[in-house]
Amino acid sequence: MESAIDNPAKDQFEYFIDEHREALRHCLDGLTEEQARRSLVPSRTTLLGLVKHATFVEKVWFDEAVTGRSRAEIGIPATPDESFILTDDDTVESVQRAHREACEDSRRATASLELTDLLPGNRRGLLPLRFVYLHMLRELAQHCGHADILREQILAEAAAS
Repeated sequence: MESAIDNPAKDQFEYFIDEHREALRHCLDGLTEEQARRSLVPSRTTLLGLVKHATFVEKVWFDEAVTGRSRAEIGIPATPDESFILTDDDTVESVQRAHREACEDSRRATASLELTDLLPGNRRGLLPLRFVYLHMLRELAQHCGHADILREQILAEAAAS
C-alpha cells in the first residue's frame, strides 16, 4: 500500500480496486466445485455466483458505461440479479478466468481516461470516471465481505466433517 500513497489519485483508486478484485476472485481458491456453488442464504448468492456477478459488474461499468454498447451487444444479462445465475458450464476455473479477463479489459478501457472524463453509457446519464471508481470500490468491498462470510462458513463446515 505504501507505493499507492504518493501516487496520483487515479492510481490510488486503481490500486484499491485491483486489491478488491483479487480478493474476490481468490475467494474461490482451494474450494471444490460443490463448495463454490453452495447456497447458504435464501438469495442466489454463492461464492461462484459472486465472482460471476463481479464479472458482470466490470462489463457494466467499464464496457457499457465507457463505450455506450448495450448489455445485449456485450453479451451480459439485462439485470444484476440474473448475473448470479450459474450454468452447468460455470466452474471455479472458468469463472475466475472470465473475471480476470474482464478486469484486464476494464483496465485497458480506462487507461487513457482521467478521473474527470465523462462516461456516456450509463442509464443515469453522463458520469465521471471518479464516480465509477467509487461505485466499484463500494460494490467490490460489499461483495468481498459477503465472500469472506460465506467462505468462512463453508470451510468451517468442511473442517467439522
